[in-house]
Amino acid sequence: MAKYQCDNCSYVYDEAQGCPKEGFPPGTAWTTVPDDWPCPDCAVREKIDFERVESE
Repeated sequence: MAKYQCDNCSYVYDEAQGCPKEGFPPGTAWTTVPDDWPCPDCAVREKIDFERVESE
């Protein structure tokens, strides 16, 4: 599983944890997150602005 970080606020989307409050249960792959999904912390950046920071 991989992690992706917002380049604006440093929020990290972890595929293993998902983002249940945004409707993505644990195990949700980054590829299934919509391209126009905004960062849940800052809402400034979209998925395209996130950078992969770790994978297993």
